Amino acid sequence: MADAGALASALAARGAAQLAGLEWHTTLASTSDRVKALARAGAPEWTAVLADQQSGGRGREGRHWASPPGGLYLSVLFRPRFAAVGLLPLAAGVAVAEAAREFGVRAELKWPNDTLVAGRKLAGVLAEAASGAAGVEWVSLGIGVNVRSAQDGLPVELRGQVASLHEGGRAPEVSAVAAAVLAHLRVWYDAVGSAPRAVVSAWRSRAVSWWGEPVEIRTGGGTLRVRLRGVDADGALVVEMPGGQARRVLSGEVLGVRRAG
Repeated sequence: MADAGALASALAARGAAQLAGLEWHTTLASTSDRVKALARAGAPEWTAVLADQQSGGRGREGRHWASPPGGLYLSVLFRPRFAAVGLLPLAAGVAVAEAAREFGVRAELKWPNDTLVAGRKLAGVLAEAASGAAGVEWVSLGIGVNVRSAQDGLPVELRGQVASLHEGGRAPEVSAVAAAVLAHLRVWYDAVGSAPRAVVSAWRSRAVSWWGEPVEIRTGGGTLRVRLRGVDADGALVVEMPGGQARRVLSGEVLGVRRAG
């Protein structure tokens, strides 16, 4: 299944810039862990690692990310020279939603890192960064997309809770999906540096329609029962507390967001 050549050809056919480096593994513990190792070794920006399947894939807060064959498991190395690094997960979500639309699937974005189809999870994003005295040195941006319907490869508790690109009526190759995601990601990555407000606007236009509704936000310190108000210029969630005051919630604080009740 691993086909770096097909990905390079698909990027070229789209007129998209080629990657600075590319690895595609049949099996890997974690594409993000591999990108982090490459980052520490000095690999350039836009180095990408893919795998047909992962044995140790993970999402936010270290939670296991089921990674059976047939999905896109991609991590990309960035060395950002802009301040709005917190917008990268939102930019990646927009890129995934745009790529999904190419394959006939209309997706919505749920803060901070989920891509949903009719409330079921299509994709997720994981951003991990390393900082030094001068600020953020590099970011490993992991993206997982359920490309093919592979219910048998998922834990029983997840079946029925996930969506796939098969629902668009096509059976896309993983390399084609990877090329679409990477092409859109390049556009929105550049926008984070040059037009961050456009990133927030694009994300908001694709977000789940929960604004103004009561939600429960699980954090390490308990559960907040609030109303959603928006996303600010830094990518933080803005909520209304029970007393009416506004509060910013950072993605690193959050374990989950759901509608109240």
